Amino acid sequence: MIGTTSKRKIEHLKLCAESPVESRKVSAGFEDVTLIHRALPELDMDKLNTSIDLLGKRLQAPFLIASITGGHPDTISVNAALATAAEELGVGIGVGSQRAAIDDPAQEESFRIVREKAPSTFIYGNVGAAQIREYGVEVVEKLIEMIDADALAIHLNFLQEAIQPEGDRDATGCLDMITEICSVLDTPIIIKETGAGISREDALLLKKAGVSAIDVGGVGGTSWAGVEVYRARKSGDSVSEHLGELFWDFGIPTVSSIIESRVSLPIIATGGIRTGVDIAKSIALGASAASAALPFVSPALEGKDSVVRALSHMLDEFRIAMFLCGCADIQDLRNAPVVVTGWTLEYLGQRGFNVKDYAVAGDVF
Repeated sequence: MIGTTSKRKIEHLKLCAESPVESRKVSAGFEDVTLIHRALPELDMDKLNTSIDLLGKRLQAPFLIASITGGHPDTISVNAALATAAEELGVGIGVGSQRAAIDDPAQEESFRIVREKAPSTFIYGNVGAAQIREYGVEVVEKLIEMIDADALAIHLNFLQEAIQPEGDRDATGCLDMITEICSVLDTPIIIKETGAGISREDALLLKKAGVSAIDVGGVGGTSWAGVEVYRARKSGDSVSEHLGELFWDFGIPTVSSIIESRVSLPIIATGGIRTGVDIAKSIALGASAASAALPFVSPALEGKDSVVRALSHMLDEFRIAMFLCGCADIQDLRNAPVVVTGWTLEYLGQRGFNVKDYAVAGDVF
């Protein structure tokens, strides 16, 4: 018997593959960021070093396949395709929420397959903040062991929870539990928003709590409020459908959230990353790595080769962007000048950030 959580996971996957679920009126903000072109890069593009160290693990490029799925028998082949591609190209990967495996241990294989197919690359586990308060540290340790995870992402999805008829709307005590987990576990803890972004206020709280990295998960990519619109429409839930429509684009766009989250912790830029140029802009703005999920959903349903093609194309774009900015390695890109304009400039100015710091080359960390 497939549980309620497991059924919801496969429903989410199909909706993301078949329906328009991205932000509609608000973009991630990458169109407001300009990388400074170097007409004389003085580099051999074939000799660029794109590798990074992320939370103690070496990656061949500053990119991760973001959490997509798991928790249903039909997702085993999907996670196998994603993990095999990640291992082949030397990038990281995260699993979808492991809650389904907590509720039903029979679903563990849909997550274990990721480490089986990617024995050496960076893998992070995944559980919701609402669940860690319920399950406690012992269950969190089991999630890490389940996939031999290099890190654990605790995702913050209270926007989605607020809209779901079955959602957990009690957000009290989560910060205390995050603090406790960070203090007792040796495994790095990533705090991951799922589409509404991280503010400076919360980034500072998370740093104080002892987290190892922040995944901004900003507005501009998949809208989980939007996903809930389709679920509500199918079930005839007009209240949840209205709420999903209203909050479809709610939150902080990815580019702004990268700047908001610069509190001397590694940052993963997620939310509307669709090209290698987006990856390059994220790194230049202060992210340690970028990640995306939606661009790989349909390829993963086709198989590993399709994922490799889509991912290789994005990484080729990234190398070209580095080359044209005169950056031989990732540290050069982190120091590369960028110009921020438009709505993003206005937003950051009103929030008190001096974007002129990014207009000239130099380490601004």
